[in-house]
Amino acid sequence: MQRGGDVGLGVVAARRLAELGCCVIAPGLTDAEFARIEGEHGFEFADDHRAFLAAGLPVNSPLEPEPGVSYAWEKPWPEWRDGRPDELREQLDWPVEGVLRAVESSGHWNAAWGARPDMPEAAVAAARRLLAEAPRLVPIYAHRFLPAGRGTFGHPVLSVWGTDIICYGADLVDYVDQEFEEPRPEHPDDWSPQSTVPFWRDYL
Repeated sequence: MQRGGDVGLGVVAARRLAELGCCVIAPGLTDAEFARIEGEHGFEFADDHRAFLAAGLPVNSPLEPEPGVSYAWEKPWPEWRDGRPDELREQLDWPVEGVLRAVESSGHWNAAWGARPDMPEAAVAAARRLLAEAPRLVPIYAHRFLPAGRGTFGHPVLSVWGTDIICYGADLVDYVDQEFEEPRPEHPDDWSPQSTVPFWRDYL
């Protein structure tokens, strides 16, 4: 992750997505739309994520997904422009709720959190407090996320499924190729991007 407001990664990622022809792309979000979304949901997009959505807004196709393909949600692209606020909140809350479910149902406890409280209810409450202080993750597509944060860019993209959290792209451009190019490009054997965001990187 870097600071300084570079938007080039987002523009290149948007161009690459359009080249791959894997989804419908609508006109990008406007400054007024960004202000509304960020105000309603209490976060700010990272600069490259913002530039990606400003260059062209990926939208969900009316076509059915291919047989055997499943997503975390019925509509994998977040519907930032016309989506229902409760559905967007569900996607935004996905990483936090997944960790809390693991704490409650399977006794999960990250060693970085210190000693686990003895009572399950107290453990969930403590995890909830820690998660409230963790950087917000913002959905890109299904259960792939970038950290929020105006003035930052170049974060690795995280795939988040409960406490199974991995890097799915070294940055937004690499992520687009990994998710949508067929066949998927191969990374070198020593490929090991490091998450730049506190709390979530403890899972990698």
